[in-house]
Amino acid sequence: MKPTPEHNERMAKLTFASVYPHYITKVEKKGRTKEELHRVIEWLTGYNDDKL
Repeated sequence: MKPTPEHNERMAKLTFASVYPHYITKVEKKGRTKEELHRVIEWLTGYNDDKL
């Protein structure tokens, strides 16, 4: 799949707040916890629970 400029623009406008609930749903469906997701997010971004 080759991304189009329109697709790239749409992805650039996404906020973390808009995708966070989807991450929670996905990890819980896979048997993981919200706390595990937070550890991964902190490892990737440096944002802890307070910053989230």
